[in-house]
Parts: sequence; structure tokens; C-alpha cells
Amino acid sequence: MTYGVAMRLERGLVFAADTRTNAGVDNIAQYRKLQFWRQPGDRVLVLVSAGNLAITQSVLSLLNEQLTANDDGATHLYNAPNMYRAARVVGDAVREVRGIDGPALEASKLSSSTTLIFGGQIGSERPRLFHIYAEGNFIEATDDTPFFQIGEHKYGKPILDRVARADMRLGEAAKLMLLSFDSTLRSNLSVGMPIDILIYERDSLDVKREKRIFADDEYFKSLSSAWSDALRQAFAKIDEFKV
Repeated sequence: MTYGVAMRLERGLVFAADTRTNAGVDNIAQYRKLQFWRQPGDRVLVLVSAGNLAITQSVLSLLNEQLTANDDGATHLYNAPNMYRAARVVGDAVREVRGIDGPALEASKLSSSTTLIFGGQIGSERPRLFHIYAEGNFIEATDDTPFFQIGEHKYGKPILDRVARADMRLGEAAKLMLLSFDSTLRSNLSVGMPIDILIYERDSLDVKREKRIFADDEYFKSLSSAWSDALRQAFAKIDEFKV
């Protein structure tokens, strides 16, 4: 399993995903769940995936094949006129792959489910963020709901619900997302480091801030320790329950 999260902000977009995949307690490996495409000066597109790894890898392969196919007139990630059309390309790829592999997986009582977060910016359009479901349809982030989560999201959701705002600074949002990961890592063994994080600055139309965060990362260790201390101090200041 995995945990992925992304936020759409006035200043840009922030994405993060862990790298653990789990096919049983004795079959744990690492795979990158955060992918991106870019044409500097024209577009940046980012995809975070969770669910059946074979399905998501096939979706990625299909999206990349479309970029080099000699199919005149076909819409793909590099010629989609806007983010909505690009999201439709991704959703169609999900449907195509599940249409091929889904029946065989279901016959073996295996899940073909995959969920994706897809976002970016094309040209002068405002950065947009979509949550793409296993059926290929999707919803879009708004100022009222500026973030999406996929995978093992329940442990990291409370802090996002309380703190996330569309007017946050990018670094502030990245800090919030890493705290969400810290809570998840403490409570769910199916999510594991390293964490891939990408910060996209609005109108830059390029990827300039990307990092893989390992367990020995000094900032992440300091963040985790400071958050634990802050929670204990806040808890101690609240009056005890009395009957």
C-alpha cells in the first residue's frame, strides 16, 4: 500500500508520496509512486498513484507510449490544451488498462483498483489538481477543499483537515504534508520511507524543487521530534476531565 497527498495552493502545488509497496509481510519493496512530465515554458504534469501496482505501472507505460505514437490527432499529455483534457487522458488510460487486466484479476479475486492524484499547469491556466478514481472519472480540488489523499490516508487526514488552507506558502504546505506523513508512518506499517516530495511554483512551468526524503533526513527527524513535543505540551495544558 502507499500514502499519497497533494495540495493546490494560490502559490502553486505540492505533492508527496511514500515508496513502499506491500504484497504480504514477507514481500515488501520500494517503487516510486510520484511521476512527472515537463516541457519547460509550456507545461508541468505530476501524477501520484496508489493501489494495484501492476495496473498503475501499465497506466504509466500507456501514457508514455502515447507521447511517441504516430497517431495524428490523438490527444496526449504533451498536446492536451488544458489540465481538464489532460486529466481525461489519464482517466481514459485507467479505463483501458482495467478493461484489459481487470477481468483476469477479478476472476482470481484480486483487486484491480487504482487511484491517482493528477495535477500541474499548462500555459497561462491556473494550476489545477484532480483526484482520479479507479473508474477513470475524477473530481477537482477547490479553495474549500485544497488537498487530496490516496492510499492509507486516515492517520494523516486530521491535521490536514484542521490546518490546510489554499493561501498557505509552499514551504508551509510542505511542512504540513510531512507532518501528515509522520503521523501515518507511526501508525501504519504499510507506509514507509523514503518519501518523494515535489513543490511546484505557479507559472514557473518547470520542476525546480524535488527531493527524496530518507529516514535519516535531519529536517524530517527534527520536524517529527518537535511535533511530538508540541503535542505533549498542548495536551498537558488542557484541563483534565472531571465528573
